[in-house]
Amino acid sequence: MSSTSSAARGALPRYARKLAATTALTALMAFGAAAPAVFAQTSPAAESTASRPWMNTALSASERTALVLKEMTLPEKLTLLFGYFSTDNQWQKTPVKNYVYPEKGLPFSAGFVPGIDRLGIPAQWQTDAGVGVATQTSPTPRQRTALPSGIATAASWNPKNAFAGGAMIGNEAWMSGFNVQLAGGMNLMRDARNGRNFEYGGEDPLLAGVITGNAMKGIQSNNIITTMKHFAFNGQETNRFTIDHKISDQAARQSDLLAFQIAYEIGDPGSIMCAYNRVNGFYACESNYLLNEVLKQDWGYKGYVMSDWGATHSTIPAANQGLDQQSGWAFDRSNYFEGALREAVNNGYVSQARVDDMAGRVLWAMFDNGLFDNVVKGDQADKIDYAAHAKVTQTGAEEGIVLLKNTGVLPLAKTAKSIVVIGAHADVGVLSGGGSSQVYPIGLSPVKDEFGKGFPGPKTWYPSSPMKGIQARTKANVTYLDGKDLNAAAAAAASADIAIVFAEQWTGESIDAPDLNLPDNQDALIAAVAKANPKTVVVLETGGPVVMPWVDNVAAVLEAWYPGTSGGEAIARVLTGEVNPSGHLPATFPASLDQTPRPILEGDVKLDNDSHPHSDYNIDGAAVGYKWFDKRGAKPLFAFGHGLSYTTFQLSGLSAQASGKSLTASFTIKNTGKLAGAEVGQVYISPVGDAGWEAPKRLAGFEKIMLKPGKSGKATITVDPRLLATFDSASKTWNIKAGDYKVILATSATEPLSEVIVHLDAQTLNVKGQ
Repeated sequence: MSSTSSAARGALPRYARKLAATTALTALMAFGAAAPAVFAQTSPAAESTASRPWMNTALSASERTALVLKEMTLPEKLTLLFGYFSTDNQWQKTPVKNYVYPEKGLPFSAGFVPGIDRLGIPAQWQTDAGVGVATQTSPTPRQRTALPSGIATAASWNPKNAFAGGAMIGNEAWMSGFNVQLAGGMNLMRDARNGRNFEYGGEDPLLAGVITGNAMKGIQSNNIITTMKHFAFNGQETNRFTIDHKISDQAARQSDLLAFQIAYEIGDPGSIMCAYNRVNGFYACESNYLLNEVLKQDWGYKGYVMSDWGATHSTIPAANQGLDQQSGWAFDRSNYFEGALREAVNNGYVSQARVDDMAGRVLWAMFDNGLFDNVVKGDQADKIDYAAHAKVTQTGAEEGIVLLKNTGVLPLAKTAKSIVVIGAHADVGVLSGGGSSQVYPIGLSPVKDEFGKGFPGPKTWYPSSPMKGIQARTKANVTYLDGKDLNAAAAAAASADIAIVFAEQWTGESIDAPDLNLPDNQDALIAAVAKANPKTVVVLETGGPVVMPWVDNVAAVLEAWYPGTSGGEAIARVLTGEVNPSGHLPATFPASLDQTPRPILEGDVKLDNDSHPHSDYNIDGAAVGYKWFDKRGAKPLFAFGHGLSYTTFQLSGLSAQASGKSLTASFTIKNTGKLAGAEVGQVYISPVGDAGWEAPKRLAGFEKIMLKPGKSGKATITVDPRLLATFDSASKTWNIKAGDYKVILATSATEPLSEVIVHLDAQTLNVKGQ
């Protein structure tokens, strides 16, 4: 799977390309998904283009932007550059100081940027986030459909699945009155304890970039601006507002920035959100390197950069170093881009040309995504097809569930007379991740908040019961225990044919996990149950990797992540064999924290009497995840790319050859078992000699193929040349070293099946990899 070149994107605005994009949904039908039933509707004819020539849809987004921009006053331009938090504080105990709720904002939502009626410029109504239409803390939250977590979508290894999910939540956002969705979480997993790993796409630049790019593409097919985030290196939540991550340009370009670059080229997000943290000494939202040099100059990004809520720290430095819009006032200490920015322009500290560029970028993104021509109509939630959307999220969950271990107990035997389900409220629902991305389900949580400390809570469960799903699909007597009494759980397991322990790890924005163990004595629970019954199945609902001291003593392990509002049904269908698991890990599961680059979480170390903590990302550099394990010769608990099935596959016929500035590889997958199923063929590249790579091998491509028993499918992959190259910072070029390269066909980073040798000539590519 290779990323889409930015050169391939047409000059027409996105809304004119929407129909062709949305037809990709039909391809997902092979995996059983229902397409979203409703998409953005065209608004009535706009005012005559004679008085407002920028409303001429035959013109490009750039031409329309230039026409309206020259009619705008300075105050009108500045209006587009300042956003408000759109949550009414009147009901809160401690209202934000100097905060004024935006009159036309949608309540309990992420943000609002006023429009300009005189010129027909629509307002921006902003909602979180990547799994659906979120509601900020509210006594009456919106009730919407939630996708599986971002890492679960990445575990599907299926770009069509990512697009379908994005199209679905984008539809719900538009029908809820929003035209900006703060979705597109792109930070690589540098630490498995990161509290927001569940929002992101794992540890590999190609996989994360392709999956997140397609999710954003799906969202934007609804005339909605997406916001790729958090740019960049927002790798932990501990000290997230102040920590300074040190990393070299080469390592950055070959890791996190490459992931962002691939996602940008595929998804073409209208906005990019700069992060809270510092990078090499500068706040991300004041980083000339990140915002001007890399994003706007090197990649040619035309959209606008918005700040994270509370990530703006200045007026003049932020504006001149590339920030285009201050978002979420009053999370910042001051309204930097309001009166202060106007004063800075009047005094010449920020040029008029820079303000025109800032406002022009916002306008361009609005034109390019159809916000002028398909004006959002306000709340139409009563028209959302929740039944169809439930099928989309259920299919997404089923594709992302990973069967990590199975000694034959799964799928659940139809002859089992008794099954005991233990723990994690599996009798009533499935867990979701916490923080600003929280989507509240229809019917709300069936479990009372167990966090009880405010943000990132409430700890929310979706009312989709795995136990009820199992009961509906087996003839066994299925009972439930909460697992708090280990002796009672062990006794119940001993008297049952099969024991299924549901274990959970709740993570959320603003807090990191203290370690990789399951919390609340759940490891001891699993050990006790497994000792009592050798046919013990463990279902994990986690935000990312966990260690498993009990793994050798259980019969099966299923990683379900946070599976969304239809997650209970999805888990039950996989456990019972109604669905064959096809997920593969998008991140390495370490055997212990000692195997990771930073066993002790960085963030409390201060250097040279600085007032802020530091972190050294040059420890692992571009060798993130499985690359670090390869480099160190460490054996993980479960490898990147690992995933089992109820059927068997044969991967064969690997061939590869040089092609232009890169190479192509082909292989065949055959279903040699008795059940239909999908397999992911993974292609890794390893230089035979010293090519200056950060690690022995890199993922270079992948393809997921659904096959009936006895059937075969062939895949051909064109490798992105950047995945064969190293980045030279001085010349800003990607360089492929001449020599022999091993092309490896595998089912995980540690499970190679075959390899061929290809000779590549030396190649030099520009900063975009072309």
